[in-house]
Amino acid sequence: MRIGVVYSRLRVEEKWLFADLEKRGIDHERIKDSDFIVDLADPQDWQRFDAVIIRSLSASRGLYAAQVFNSWGIPTVNPYSVGEICVDKVRTTSVLAAAGVPQPRTMMAFTPESAVKAGEALGYPYVVKPIVGSWGRMVSKINDLDAAEAVFEHKQMLGGFQQQIFYLQEMINKPGRDIRAFVIGDQTTVAIYRHAEHWVTNTARGAKASVCEVTDEIHAISQAAANAVGGGVLAIDLLEDPERGYLVNEVNHTMEYHSTVPLTGVDLPGMIVDHALKLADKKTKK
Repeated sequence: MRIGVVYSRLRVEEKWLFADLEKRGIDHERIKDSDFIVDLADPQDWQRFDAVIIRSLSASRGLYAAQVFNSWGIPTVNPYSVGEICVDKVRTTSVLAAAGVPQPRTMMAFTPESAVKAGEALGYPYVVKPIVGSWGRMVSKINDLDAAEAVFEHKQMLGGFQQQIFYLQEMINKPGRDIRAFVIGDQTTVAIYRHAEHWVTNTARGAKASVCEVTDEIHAISQAAANAVGGGVLAIDLLEDPERGYLVNEVNHTMEYHSTVPLTGVDLPGMIVDHALKLADKKTKK
């Protein structure tokens, strides 16, 4: 059995994955996405892999790599079908809504003028996010009409079709933190709080992590969100609304866990490898 790992650079997460594979003596291969070359009509050489873990920093590289491997019958963590939902916030919101998963009220518009109207329907303040992005980048809090007009005009002038899709979300009065719950298969393995004085509670933006108990309620909503997008190895970001309870903010299909593992002692890299081995075992038994 051989496991491939597609990665961009050796971050802590990838080092832990490779260390786990080596410790267990699992045959594996490192595939740097900048060197990734495939003949789309000739999958024979790539059939040496029984499963592939996708760890690309680039959402597009990771998605297309997964698409190619999956088209050849090689399972990936995570599959393309899951990644294409999670990478696009409009798709994620729509899929969660169809499954009845609680989330903040969200609106979409195609012009700065219609986006202003959508924001006024939500009520100030509200949040504007890029439909593709991570680490809390280019997320804006809109407090009034002047801010809305400035931000929407700026996005319009950036070019690129993704900037022309205006994604607006109600501002949740969260208690200075959010929750990230890690789902692997049918388990909600661990969760952390992310605390910050800033309204963006993201560790990439300086938020501090602490242990969060995985209650039955957290497990239920995390599993509902994971199942809605297709399941796998996922991080579910939850907001605590004072009236509605837990709301799903985002679903991440290539999550980081460098702060979670030392804080909680939960072996997420080993669990990810276990998940990949299960997929590989299913492939070899077909």
